[in-house]
Amino acid sequence: MILYNSLSRKKEEFIPNDKKEVKIYTCGPTVYHYAHIGNLRTYIFEDVLVKALEYLGYPVKRAMNITDVGHLAGDTDTGEDKMLKGAEREHKTVMEIAKFYTEAFQKDFEALHLRWPEIVVPATSCIDTYIEMIRTLLEKGFAYQSHGNVYFDISKLKEYNVFNNQSKEEMVVGAREGVEDDMGKRNAQDFALWFTKSKFENQALVWDSPWGVGYPGWHIECSGINLKYLGEYLDIHCGGVDNKFPHHTNEIAQSESYIGHKWCNYWFHVAYLNLADGKMSKSKGEFLTVTTLKEKGYEPEIYKLFCLQSNYRKELLFSYEGMDMAKQAYQKIASKVRSLNVESITVHTPSDTIQEFQQNFADALANDLNTPMAVTVLFDVLKSNLTDDEKAYLIADFDTVLGLDLKDKIGKPEEATEDNIDAELKTYILQKIEERAEAKKNKDYAKADEIRNELLEKGIQLVDTKEGVTYQKV
Repeated sequence: MILYNSLSRKKEEFIPNDKKEVKIYTCGPTVYHYAHIGNLRTYIFEDVLVKALEYLGYPVKRAMNITDVGHLAGDTDTGEDKMLKGAEREHKTVMEIAKFYTEAFQKDFEALHLRWPEIVVPATSCIDTYIEMIRTLLEKGFAYQSHGNVYFDISKLKEYNVFNNQSKEEMVVGAREGVEDDMGKRNAQDFALWFTKSKFENQALVWDSPWGVGYPGWHIECSGINLKYLGEYLDIHCGGVDNKFPHHTNEIAQSESYIGHKWCNYWFHVAYLNLADGKMSKSKGEFLTVTTLKEKGYEPEIYKLFCLQSNYRKELLFSYEGMDMAKQAYQKIASKVRSLNVESITVHTPSDTIQEFQQNFADALANDLNTPMAVTVLFDVLKSNLTDDEKAYLIADFDTVLGLDLKDKIGKPEEATEDNIDAELKTYILQKIEERAEAKKNKDYAKADEIRNELLEKGIQLVDTKEGVTYQKV
């Protein structure tokens, strides 16, 4: 497999530390609010990456954190904890907020057919690990105490800005919201490992530590969870491109200073989903979720296809025109899948043609996760001269990676009801049924077949019965 490595800024052959188990870490959510669809674009591609590796024969072990403490509103250790902010907004306790939005996040995963990682760790469950890491960093001289807090000293590093995509000025500011100078820091770019009440008196969750009652910084949490559950040698670290600096930059700094050697070989970053007026953000107030898309008539699979038809490293502009195109494409795929006359989706001896399609699909995945090409291979299968059973076999095979909920649709026409056929479409269908009846009356069977195929393209299958013509979704 070839992957673009954000650390080296080039495509590289993927060589795992241990072929028996590829270790992947993905930065999880800060559970103070719903995940917006920009967040979920990252999780979609992380899920496809894991499944693609497995499709190509790599066993994968994946861990993800749940940030339920320590993530401040500003990236330079300023502002209140986002969890406390969420609790105050909804008049609940921090842990109530964490539980509610963690469950909401899981529901988003289920809706998008994403696999929940085998290791999911709340940040609050590893306090002892962070304290041990901070103690060691202090002993090694990479950290210092100031104004009651503990900070990492970036001046002790040979290189800090390892991703090399921010100017010095950007790194000093580096915040999404308001920025204030922290007078406790020796260098403006130093970052907090442990906060105490000396700085945040109203913090809801605090623990005893050698440096006073307080709580961990956001960055040390991911490092601690990584090292505790995946060990000192990580294969791939994933996240959104906005995590490069400061979060992932700081993870590398503290993790490698703690263990004394290189830690992670490959960094996988997913680009922004943008709105016409800029990057999607919760700080703007209104933002799009899976639920809001469903309310507007777009099932989660449609948004997923919308994402998969673009390259994960390129910024994607969200628009309803684009979603409409994805909806049409998905309905076309689903219609063909439902119309397959299938006896079995199992092929005991795949033909050369089947193996060629599988190789094309694997090649697309192996080429830096080229999902647009992988989706094209899916279309090619549906347009091919393969038998329906062979098509079904390949669709089920590809869907183990793409997760478009196609396997359960194979050969299963959807019954048309008042709930899933809108009034305008229903009027159109009835009109076409009358036109077809007239064509058959005039023995214009070519016209009748043309009308049937026209409706089939729109996902509607006509059914001739003794009582008359009915229709169903396919």
